[in-house]
This record gives sequence, structure tokens and C-alpha cells, in this order.
Amino acid sequence: MNKEQLLEAISAKVGCSKKEAGDAVEAMTDIVTSELSKAGQVTLTGFGTFWVSNRAARQGVNPRTGQKIQIAAMKVPKFKAGKGLKDAVR
Repeated sequence: MNKEQLLEAISAKVGCSKKEAGDAVEAMTDIVTSELSKAGQVTLTGFGTFWVSNRAARQGVNPRTGQKIQIAAMKVPKFKAGKGLKDAVR
């Protein structure tokens, strides 16, 4: 399912226009992104939790040349599915 199909499904289920569904999805992604950029956490009970994890610096290898390179430490977004989502998928 792509974003266009998601917006159609939301508008059909909620009974709103596709534009309103698009605004709601945009607002949600903006809020989650904003919270994660502040190293926060977003929990949607039954669906899952988004959080930021720190990835340590490490040494890697350039596959083309075989040369060792240093990969810098960074923050990465993570997601853990909640019980409701896991049960629905099973």
C-alpha cells in the first residue's frame, strides 16, 4: 500500500475527504518526526512505539576497494510493534 492508497482507505473508513485524510497523515508524521528529533518517544498503545537509538561509531569496509573506513556514531529511529499489531499480523 502506498500513501495514495492509504489516504483513500482512511477517507473511506472515517468518512472524510481525501484532503482531510492527507492533512491528518501529514500532521501525524510531522509530530512524530518533531518528537523524535528532540530524542523523545511516541507510543501508540496497541500499535507500537517509535524512539531514537544511539548507534556507536564503528569500523567498516568499502566493498569496492576493500579499504577500511570509519563510520561515525549516529542517532537512528526505531520502531517496536505493540501487542495489538503483532496479534493482527499473526
